[in-house]
This record gives sequence, structure tokens and C-alpha cells, in this order.
Amino acid sequence: MSFSNPLSKKIWQQKYCCHEEVICDQNIEESWHRIAKAISQPEKDSTFWEKQFYSILEDFKFLPGGRIQAGAGLKKHITLMNCFVMNRIEDSIEGIFQGLKEGAHTMQYGGGIGYDFSTLRPQGSVAEMAGTFASGPVSFMKIWDKMCEVMLSTSYRRGAMMANLRCDHPDVVKFIEAKHKSGELTNFNLSVLVTDKFLQAVKNNQTWQLVFDNKVFDELRARELWQKIITSSYEFSEPGVLFIDKINDDNNLNYCEKIYATNPCGEVPLPPFGACNLGSINLTQFIEAPFSDQPKFNFEKCFETLKVAQRFLDNVLDVTDFPLEQQKISALNSRRIGLGVTGLASSFAMLNIKYGTEESFRFVDQLMSNYCQVAYEASIEVGREKGVFPLFSKQYGQKGFASHLPEALLDKIKKYGLRNSHLLSIAPTGTISVLANNVSSGIEPIFKYEYLRKVIFNDGQKEDYKVKDFAVNKFEMLKPGSVLSEHFVESSDLTADQHLQMVAHFQKYVDQSISKTINLNENSQLEDVLQVYEKAYDLGLKGCTTYRPSLARGAVLS
Repeated sequence: MSFSNPLSKKIWQQKYCCHEEVICDQNIEESWHRIAKAISQPEKDSTFWEKQFYSILEDFKFLPGGRIQAGAGLKKHITLMNCFVMNRIEDSIEGIFQGLKEGAHTMQYGGGIGYDFSTLRPQGSVAEMAGTFASGPVSFMKIWDKMCEVMLSTSYRRGAMMANLRCDHPDVVKFIEAKHKSGELTNFNLSVLVTDKFLQAVKNNQTWQLVFDNKVFDELRARELWQKIITSSYEFSEPGVLFIDKINDDNNLNYCEKIYATNPCGEVPLPPFGACNLGSINLTQFIEAPFSDQPKFNFEKCFETLKVAQRFLDNVLDVTDFPLEQQKISALNSRRIGLGVTGLASSFAMLNIKYGTEESFRFVDQLMSNYCQVAYEASIEVGREKGVFPLFSKQYGQKGFASHLPEALLDKIKKYGLRNSHLLSIAPTGTISVLANNVSSGIEPIFKYEYLRKVIFNDGQKEDYKVKDFAVNKFEMLKPGSVLSEHFVESSDLTADQHLQMVAHFQKYVDQSISKTINLNENSQLEDVLQVYEKAYDLGLKGCTTYRPSLARGAVLS
């Protein structure tokens, strides 16, 4: 498959064509061969699996995470893991700067990082050893932010960071307001860790205590704090919210680990030193007779690709470098992978389905109920061949997401075990979706049929590219001169509830989490944002982030 637009080719040249001393891939096919060969090395019959891996990479059927595409087969010390959650930060100067050092080292290898800053004492509290007053977690986040500015990731991509803080931390209001001033903490995404107890207090209009180290520092009405979170989201689109109890309750490994944070985009909740290893099936490549009277999605071919992709990502864990030894230990103990999908909205248009309708939700249920089972079946089979993940125990599947799997599949897991503790995640797939001729990103709706995208290149130069959605381009090729069908839907055409329902239908079948923004129109009111977050919790989502257009925020897409 050739590139259908200049931006896709430019992104490949800038990010994914194997920069060492010279560019070593002459075309995208050579990139696929390089990746397939590197990832097949752990196999006994590496020649066979190299061909299998190439077959799913070909024509962008399977899109491994950007770090894998950029780094597989290179001699550089870089990681193929997209992101990490770092260790919990010890509340001391030594511990803080040890955490900073580990974060810098991880970014040097090319990984994004997530932190829970809730372990740091609040501003104004006494540091007993030194007899001084603590400056609080937000002040130390600024040091991380400066570090991130000077650390470049693989292929000159700047690292991303996520900062989390608990809803009962005494500095939670400072955290909520940390990015209200322009230019502050620009390298961080922010999310508040919201507990079930807090939301119950909001519902009952109770007083909420802000506590650190078992000491109550302040108290306020829970609704007042909730309103501050919602208002900030309405005005600044941050912070997001993570429903941390739901995350831990649904964790397949809740019998042996606790989660405090996620990767920078929120689709993979992880324990300390955990890593995310991502790849997405490009749904547009399995559609037959698109835009016809009887288009068809080839589920069989999609799931055959999924089986090979599971083995591909499992092998990534054995060929990658890890920045820190603790990260390697954590990753290999659980062998977490994150298989997802991309091109959903483009596929809907090609199948004559409108995004956000009951028909679209039925398709998702049909796709993902089988997608989930096929992924787990594939992990069972690879586990029988290569061994189960080390943390597997008889407690697996008694609680967490896996406990909801079909009984026959659970029985099979109990009998044979699994290769991977977690298998599914829906990533945003921004750049790799553009690489694949601009299919719609992850499970997001089509942003615009045609738009300008601002790109920052290796030398710092910015350039605007006009690009069309993959499905729009396909439609115009197949039906030149025709008006786009009514099945094409742009993001701005959808209600917040349609966005939420789409996430909810996916979350039923995803054992980790989902990166998707709930887009609101510029006329949305504060009450609309409140309803989004409360409905997200009621629907059983693991987190929520909203975005409302604003001239003050600017955009890379227009």
C-alpha cells in the first residue's frame, strides 16, 4: 500500500524509517520487514513468524505502537514500550530526586511516564528533619516539567507525562488549578484520583476531609471540591478524572498489586514500574465492498490478524530494552500487552453505519465480544507453548475483569493459564493512524472530513498539511463527484452522550482502559460537563476527560 497523502509519507520519513547514521529504510515495506524480523527473534522458527508478522503489518492491517515502529531492529538503546508508570515517590529530598532521575532515564530511552504525586506532603507542612516547610507536590511537578523540556524521546519526539493526585490530598485544589496560568506544566496531563467514597459524599452533600499521613489538614463540602474539578474541566479541559476504585476492582491482578496511576493518555492503568506495550488492529482493512448496498466486515480475517498480533506484542517484551531493571521485572512478571483497534469511525462510514447510533453500538458489541475472547484464547495457546506469566495464580479470574469472561473460557484459563495478565486497551493512536493514510484515530469519531494539521518537525520547523479522512478519500475514489453519504459523521455532530455510550460499549470488553475524549461543543454549559462526569461513573467507566473548544487553548487540528 502506498501513501495516499504527503503527510503520511512525511511522518514515516521523520519518525519511523529507522534513523541511525543514515536513513536505512528506503520505503515502508522495508520498515515492515525490519520490524517483523526484529520481533520474530524470540521464536524457534523465526523465519516462519517473520513472514507472519510481516503479513499483518502489510497494508497497515496491524499498527504497533510508535516506539515499536521507530525502534525495532535498531542498535540504539531505546525502549519499544510506549509508556511507563514510575515508582511511588518517597517523601524526602533523596526520594524525590531519585524519582526525577528514574523519570529522566526512562524518557531518555523514549518512554512517556506517569506519576502519582499523592505521596508528597502538602505545601506548608513541616519537614521535621530539616525544620523547614514543604513546598508541596505541585512545586515538584514543575521540576519534572522542566526536565521533560530538555529530554527528547525516540525520533525527536518529546516525552509525555501524566500527573495524578488523590481527591483527599490537602493540595488537591492547587493541583486542580495548576495549569490555569498559561505556560504552566505544559508537558503534563493532569488527572484527579477520585474514589467511590468521595463520590458518595458528593451525592449525600457531606463534608470531605483532606488528609495526609493520617492527619486532617482541612475539610470542605465534597460538592464544593467536585464543583472545582468540573469547573476547571469546563474552562481548561483539565484535570481529567480517574475512578481509581473501579480501576483497582477491575484489575486482573488485584490479588497481588495495587494501581495508583496510569500512562500519559490514561488507557493503561499500571502498578509502580509498569510498562505499556501497545498495538492496534486497523479495522478499515477488513471491509469488503465499502459504501456499496451490502458492505461487509470480514470478522474472520480481522481475528486471524488479532491472533498473530497477540504473539507479536508478547515477543516485544522479550526483545525490548528497559530503562530500569525494575521495569523489566514488572513487565515480564505480568507480560501485560494492550491490543486495541483504530479506524473505527472511518470503518463505520465505509459500512454505511452512523457513529453514535444503536446500529453502531450493536456492531461494537459484536466486534469486541469476539475480539476479547479471541485475544484471551490466543494468550492461552501461547502460554501453553511458552509458559504462563509468572504472577499467574489460582486467584486469577476470581475478581477483576477476567471474572466476567464466559465460563468455558474461564475454565480453560484455570486449566492452562495465560501468557499475558492483561490483553486489551484502546489507545489514541494519533500519529500512527495518520501514518496509515489518516484513518480515524482509535475509537474517536472523524474529527473533520478535511482539515489542516500543524506538524512540528525534527528541526523545530512547523508546517500545515491539508489532509482528508481515509474513508472520505476512499469514497471520492470509488464514487467520484458524489456527495458524501449520510453515514459520514464529524465529531461536532455528536452529543456528549453518544461519545460516552461509545466508550461504555467498548469498556465492557476491555480489560484495561480507553483513551477517548468526550468532546463538547463551545455552547455547552457547566451543567453539561457535570452530567458527563457523573454519567461516566454510572456507566462503569474507569476515567473521563472532556474537551470544549476555546480560542485560548488553540489546536493542532483546525
